[in-house]
Order: sequence, then C-alpha cells, then structure tokens
Amino acid sequence: MDVRVLIRQEVLGQQAYPVEAGPVRIKLDAQENPLAIPPELREELAARFARVALNRYPEAGSPALAARFAAALGVRADQVMLGNGSDELIQILCIALARPGASVVIPSPSFAMYRISALNAGLTVTTVPLAADFDLDLCALREGMAARPPALTFLAYPNNPTGNCFSAGRIEAVLQEASGIVVVDEAYFPFSEKTFLPLMDRYENLVILRTLSKVGFAALRIGLLVGQAALLHELDKVRLPYNLNALSQAAAGFYLDREAAFLEQAALIRRWRAELFGALAGLPGVHPRPTDANFIFFSCDFEADRVYRDLLQRGILIRNLSAPGVKGGFMRVTVGTPEENREFIETLRDILSK
Repeated sequence: MDVRVLIRQEVLGQQAYPVEAGPVRIKLDAQENPLAIPPELREELAARFARVALNRYPEAGSPALAARFAAALGVRADQVMLGNGSDELIQILCIALARPGASVVIPSPSFAMYRISALNAGLTVTTVPLAADFDLDLCALREGMAARPPALTFLAYPNNPTGNCFSAGRIEAVLQEASGIVVVDEAYFPFSEKTFLPLMDRYENLVILRTLSKVGFAALRIGLLVGQAALLHELDKVRLPYNLNALSQAAAGFYLDREAAFLEQAALIRRWRAELFGALAGLPGVHPRPTDANFIFFSCDFEADRVYRDLLQRGILIRNLSAPGVKGGFMRVTVGTPEENREFIETLRDILSK
C-alpha cells in the first residue's frame, strides 16, 4: 500500500521543520539562553518539581497559571491561554480559523512554523517579501491582503531570522487594514523590550504571542497567547485538554516568582549581543544586521555553505539560511556566553582567511 495516496497534497509538498542533529562543542543555532538556571535557584526549582504528582493529570487548561500571567501583563484572565510552546498556539490559531478557502499572510523570510502550521491546517498561504531593509513592505502586504483577504496574518516582532523589529507604524497599519486576526509574535521580548500589549484594547483583531523558551525554559515548552476573550473562548475548543504538562506548569509558576533573576540574564545577553555584533562587524567581508533579538543575522562575501560546513567540522553550529527573499548568503548566530562568542569569532576569522 502506498500511504502517500492518503496524505493531503499540502503535507506531501513540504518538508518537516529542519533541526540539525548530532553533538557539537558550541551550539549557537537555536536562540536558546546559553545560561543555566541561576545556581541559587536550582534547588528551589527541584523542590517544586519533587512536589508534582506525576501520577495525576495536570490542571486542564492551566487556569491558575493563566490568571497569574494575566495579572503580570495587566489583562484579564480570560484573555490568556497557555500552550505547549508558542508552536502549539500557532497551530491552534491555524486550526480554528481554517474555514474552507481561508488564507494566511506571512512576510518572507520569517519563522518557518507559521507556514508549516498553516499548510497542515489546510489554509492557503500568501508569502510577501520584506523590503530591502527587511522591514515590512506595506505596498506588497496590501496587495497580498487584497488578493486573498487573510483570516490570519503573522508578524514576528522582532522577526526571525532577520532580528529586527518591524516599524511599529507599519504594524499598526496592518492591524487597521487586515480583514482577520493579526498575530504579533513577541518571542524575543526579553531582548527587544518592545511590545504591542498596550494596544490590546485598541485593536480587537490583535493577538500577542510570548514564550519562556528564550529566557531559560526551552526544554519545558511554555508558550503564552494574549487576545480578546471572545476569540480565546473559541480557541479553547481546539486546545487539547492537558496541553501543558504539570512540570511545565510548575516551572512557569517558578518563573513568575523569580522573574527578576531571568531578566538579569537577559540583560547580560543583550550586553554580550553588542560585543558579538562589534566583533562580527570587525571581520573583513562580514556584514551583521542590527538586531533586537538574542541572535544576529549576517551575510558574508564568501560562500555561506562552505563557511557553515567548516564551522560545523570544528564543532560550532550556527544556522545556514536559505529562504525566499534572502540573498547574499545569510546566516544566523545565537548570542552565546562570552567564551562561546569569542571562540566562534576566532574560528570564523580563521575560516575566512583561507
């Protein structure tokens, strides 16, 4: 039996999200926090985990945790949904809004899971290239939205992989003109410190995503969605009942109690980001782009595939980017510790000199 005859064409026609496998000495490809939980807090977190009843299901829908996040963000509890990472929340949005013929608008390049989740849900995807400076191209977006009025528009803020925050005025223009929900994905908020949260009451079609993956809990997959209560009421019908496991719920509560320690780490990473940017800019033929995230998007005057392979052979993993709308051999490197950043720069300098 050829199982492919049973699979939808949208699934057959795409590739799974690429994740580089295999051990490396220095891992700078996935926008993770390079720092572990602060040592003084590890025992406290371990004690919380020890109290979790692993033989019981977690709290369905995480209402107590949602209420705590809502209070921290200044919104109502019925405006917050927790997810198994923001990936699940993207998927929930796509499934809920995938009426026959519905479409999604996505700038390109941007986070790959927007497109993957949309296609898997049966939505039609319209990709719109970014402007030459990697900001939103409003004219192109308007054309795309006019051709197929979207049920969903995804805008990463800052954008992945380019690292920049789109102009706030252009995002507001999309919010004002879009026919459907506009998702502003603030996954890198701890590093940009820029948010559309104060505009939540102004735009009924605004949805904001956050995650704890970038501030130290990548392994536990904790995502957060903020939107209008009427929308969340419907999204809750799509969400699996026990979508956020009990250990992740405990970790999220711990984060809220000890957020200051994690924000101190984010401040350190922002400082290391500036140092790494300066070091990249000092390498001949390397052109880093300004960034508001915990990574740097850069091009070089050399063959990107060769540079990537040579780095990997020396045990350093970054992200080699090949996406529509990206030209010039761009790559993306996550900000690591000062020692990791230094070794990356020294190794890159040596590779480029040959």
